[in-house]
Amino acid sequence: MAQSDTVDRILHAATVLFAERGFAETSLRTITSMADVNLAAVNYHFGTKKALIQAVFVRYIKPLCAELDKRLDEYEKEKTKGQKPSTEALLEILFEAHQSTVLHLNDKSQRLVRLISLAYTQSQEHLRQNLSGSYGDTYRRYTDLLKSALPHLNPVQFYWRLNFLLGSAIFTLSSFDSISAILSADFEIDMEISEATQLMIPALSGMLNAPNNLEC
Repeated sequence: MAQSDTVDRILHAATVLFAERGFAETSLRTITSMADVNLAAVNYHFGTKKALIQAVFVRYIKPLCAELDKRLDEYEKEKTKGQKPSTEALLEILFEAHQSTVLHLNDKSQRLVRLISLAYTQSQEHLRQNLSGSYGDTYRRYTDLLKSALPHLNPVQFYWRLNFLLGSAIFTLSSFDSISAILSADFEIDMEISEATQLMIPALSGMLNAPNNLEC
């Protein structure tokens, strides 16, 4: 088995199992069984479980950031000088970068977003530090543009609006199979995830742009 094939097998198995079961609940032996490799292969290529978790995220975050930077470059070139950024345009850029990355990895959008959800809900400080150190510049670039589109919000309000946005988007995309099944049962309508995303963008933009009625 070629080295790259072994790494791909391990990363795919880890991605599937972490998304389904969580980080703590997934053992390395379960991953090696699914990947059809021995434990020594995981130790050789990744060293530790923490390093494997980081590699699973880098597999998604690295191409996502590259695609996001490329699209932001194009957006800033097209935007009129001095023009305030559009929240809808920035959200569309983010979702398009995500979908392009999903297609590049030949994976499921729901699975990759589920991993992001787990990074928030399960204690993985090493992961936050690793991703922030490697890809924090792209995150800050994006959020700075989003901040400039929302001058009516102070930093604390922007922080919460951003987390409300992430929570809504992560829940919707990671749970899309269940949500779309309910839609089909109740309304006899079948919808693709790309269609739901297009409905979500103006809703999220409206939440970001809502007037500030509280001081904090």
